[in-house]
Formats: sequence, structure tokens, C-alpha cells
Amino acid sequence: MRFQDKVVWVTGASSGIGEAVAKAFSREGAKLILSSRNQSELERVRGNCAGDGHRVLPLDLTRPETFADAAKQAGNVDILVHAGGVSQRSLVKDTTLQTDRAIMELNFFGTVGLTKAVLPSMLGRKSGHVVPISSVVGYVGTPLRSTYAASKHALHGFFDSLRAEVGKDGITVTIVCPGYIRTNVSRNALTGDGSAFGQMDRTHERAMLPEECARRIVNAVAKRKQELVVGGLETWAVPLKRFFPRLVSRIVRMK
Repeated sequence: MRFQDKVVWVTGASSGIGEAVAKAFSREGAKLILSSRNQSELERVRGNCAGDGHRVLPLDLTRPETFADAAKQAGNVDILVHAGGVSQRSLVKDTTLQTDRAIMELNFFGTVGLTKAVLPSMLGRKSGHVVPISSVVGYVGTPLRSTYAASKHALHGFFDSLRAEVGKDGITVTIVCPGYIRTNVSRNALTGDGSAFGQMDRTHERAMLPEECARRIVNAVAKRKQELVVGGLETWAVPLKRFFPRLVSRIVRMK
């Protein structure tokens, strides 16, 4: 029970990686705060978590004016897991600027805003752990995901800087970079006009289960790792991008 009685706040907790992470932390003795926009699904997740004392705190990450009150309701948070977000399935030429802004508002500004709302409490206690869920495309931009990739690249820049600032204050940052995980991320992805894609990518149909992804995330948090890249063969794109950037560019290029 590595996280006995630790308060873990998980956004995007109503499905996918967020739900799996919440359940995994609950089995380790954590007290959960579960957030997303869907209260009924959050109640379902709470009912499926181990232990008791878990709370549901509905939250819309596109409404930063509510973050201060949400942080006050949450109280002292030991671990903040940012699993809320949305993907994209549209070409740059077909994507409206409004859709670009919507993706950035949720994935980047929502994550940053909630971190800033929780950070003063962590600084005051000289303790805390922030876990943003980025993506392999936070390193490697791929077709149909331009603004999604941009939002994840931005998270890396922000949280690398935050880590450098607050390490002396007892606060840890673990950036998680999943590859293909078997969730509804592609079904919920935004197309160019902002509507849902509504289909599961073939790459996700046989991908790593979210439960296995969550197990590795919890282990990485326990070990206070700076970063975790998790998934299948697609995760090799990260080191390949570093050493063979032109090769990766050819591989991901649309035919």
C-alpha cells in the first residue's frame, strides 16, 4: 500500500487512462478525488474503486474561473494526475482556428490552470507530486494531430520548467507519455469542425490495455521518475526522433 491515505486528484477520471489510474491508486490505499464533466460516470468509477473515502468533484477544464473553488474543495492534494484532455483527427488545412483553440484550452490551459490552483498548497507544505499525461506525440508530431501534438509539446515545456523551479520545494513532476492505449480517445477526438471523430483507430483496437498503462504510471509515481514513456512499438519513435529525425519524418509522412 504505497499510497496509503495519500490524497490523489485525478482529472479525466470518468473513462480511459484516468479511470484506470484512479482504480490503481485506490488499490494502493489512496483517497481519491475524481473529476470530469460527467458526474454519473464519476459515481460509477467511485463505486468500482477499492476502499472508501473517495470523493466526486465535477470539473470542466475549459472553465478556469472555477479552478480556485475546486482546489479549495479538494483541500490538501498529495498527487495531482492530469488525465483530462481531447485528441484530434483532422488535417491542418481542414481544421478551424476555433477547433485549434478548443484543443489548446482543454489540453494545455486547463492542465496549467488547475496546476496553478493547487500549487500554493503544495508549496506551503513543501510536498506534492504533479503527473501530467502527455503523449508520444509530445515528442513526435504525426498527421491528423497537429494541434493535439502542439498541446502535448507545450506541456513538456511547461512542466520541465516547473520541475526545475520547484524541485527544491519538495515537489515532484512525472510526465507520462502514452503511445497507443485501448481507450475511446480516437472516438472522442475532434475533427476539423469540432465534431467528434466517432471511430476507433485500428492502432487502438489491439493496443495496450489502460489497466496495464495505469499500473506502470503508478509504479513511475512511486519511484518519482521524471518521465514515463508507455505503450507498444510506437514508443520507439521517441528515441528514434532524437537520433534519427529524418528517418522518423519519412516514417510518419502521409502517402
